[in-house]
This record gives sequence, C-alpha cells and structure tokens, in this order.
Amino acid sequence: MSEAPLLFDRRLLRARRARFASEIEDRQVLIGHVAGEIADRVAIMLRAFPRALDLGAYHGLLGRTIAELPSVEEVFYAESVLAYARRCPSPAVVCDEDLLPFKDGAFNLVVSGLALHRVNDLPGSLIQIRRALAPDGLFMAAALGANALGELRECLLEAEEEIEGGVSPRVAPFADVRSYGALLQRAGFALPVTDTEELEVIYPSPRALMQEIRALGGGNVLVARSKKPLSRRVLLRAEDLYRSRYGTPDGKVAATFQFVFMSGWGPDPSQQKPLKPGSAQSRLADALNTTEQPGGAKASFPRTDPKDGSKTDPES
Repeated sequence: MSEAPLLFDRRLLRARRARFASEIEDRQVLIGHVAGEIADRVAIMLRAFPRALDLGAYHGLLGRTIAELPSVEEVFYAESVLAYARRCPSPAVVCDEDLLPFKDGAFNLVVSGLALHRVNDLPGSLIQIRRALAPDGLFMAAALGANALGELRECLLEAEEEIEGGVSPRVAPFADVRSYGALLQRAGFALPVTDTEELEVIYPSPRALMQEIRALGGGNVLVARSKKPLSRRVLLRAEDLYRSRYGTPDGKVAATFQFVFMSGWGPDPSQQKPLKPGSAQSRLADALNTTEQPGGAKASFPRTDPKDGSKTDPES
C-alpha cells in the first residue's frame, strides 16, 4: 500500500521459516511469553469478542491462549507460511500480514505476536487491520523493539569489521516505541497506546541464540544483506566477543529482547473524546493545592514539615 523501498526479502523469509516449522513447539519461549501477556491484557477488557483473528500466528499459540478467555468466542488464524498454517487450529488462511483478504469489519478483536516487525509495509498492514476491525473492535499486538538483540548486533558488526575490514547488516533493525505509536495514529486507530518490556533470556551459547532467531524467522533476510555468507572466522570471533561481554558465570550467555506492545480501537462514535481546550471547569492548581504561576515562572508545591506535618510555602 506504500511505495517505500522493500526492507525484507519475504520470499526468502517464508522459505527459511518453513524449514523450522517442525521445531516450533520446542522454540516457543518468546512466543509463549508474548501470548500470555496479550491474553492478560485482553482479559481485563469488559466486553465480548465474538470473532477474533490471530495474525502472523506461527502454530496458533496466541490464538489458542486467547480462545480460553470467556470473553472470546470464535478465533481465526492467518499465517504467511503454509507449514505453520497447517499447525494452527481451523479455520486458518495463508496470507501475508500486509495483504489481508478479510472484509471490512470482519473481527471484533485482532491480535498478533512477534510478526509485524518483519513486514515490508507496516503502515499499510496497520491500516488493513483497522479496516478489518468492527467499530469499537480491539487491536493488540507485540513486536520486537529497537533495543532487541543489541548484544548480538554489536558483536557481529565488530567481528566483521575486525576481520573483513567492513560490515554489512546481519540483524534487522526494529522500530522504537514512539515510531510504533505514530504508525498506530497514522493508521487511524482510536485511543492508541504503546509500551515496552525487556526480557533477558539465557541461552547455552551464542550459536544456540542464533539458531533460535533463525527458527523464529529473525535471521538475515534483509534485501540489502550481503550475499556473501558469514565466514567461519567472523562467526567464531563474534561468539568469542559475545561470551566475553555477555557470558554468565555458568558458561551460558544472556540476550535481551525488547517487546513493544501496541493497542488501538476501531473508531466508533461511542468512544471517549478529548475535551476541547478551555472547557475545563476546575483549576489544576486547586487540585494540586499549589499557587498558579505565570508562564515561565518556577512552579512551587507545598512542602510538609517532617516535625508537625504542617504545609509550608517553599518560597516564603
């Protein structure tokens, strides 16, 4: 839906993800964490969701998790790789996350766990998701954030620079929380909210971490990637750097994953609207029990005397 240059080689991404489909049940720590977090957030919404969609579903863990909530009735699954769609409960369809085949207003709830950070047209994907939502329907997703896998990116770049005399991108860049929030607003969601969480995961070795990333579709599928395979010397040097900087006392290594959680609503006239400027009936200074100052003046708040609990003016 946009004319921005392609960032990911989606054909290569689908092929590599399909290769690891049979291993997904053994590599669902991150997917499971995100599924539990999203389900908890959906559970506190005091409304029913008759039709839900799990977008970018992997093997359907997120959809099956929210299906256990009493507020969620029927769940549909959408996956870009046939081998994963076959592992999802029915009904499941095969489609890219930015080429949705659903009619407007088809779902009351759309969830997505660790899939949207790898689409080429994220603004277009979010617009299509918003259109697929019924009025006052809920969208809730988690994607990797800008600080995810910083340790691995650092060590790969430094090792390649040291041995090859130059670098090429090896780990995809991820958007930050502000960018995701701006895209939600641009896509037309009502009441958009974003927040972040960082999770440290321990792996037996740097190689085990890289295998996990490839299995989850996070390998190097950048269009601008070097077509030259990573040399063994560079890989071994990167592993040495990783162990020396991010190793644990028991010989394992730590990796940081940053998740950006997004939520927004399909616009509906019944939703709360911000008040017009100047329509407030009370003064903020009264609520804070302080003195209103003219613009540019230093604000003051009453200070409590620790001896008798009385309040004093700090400017007196």
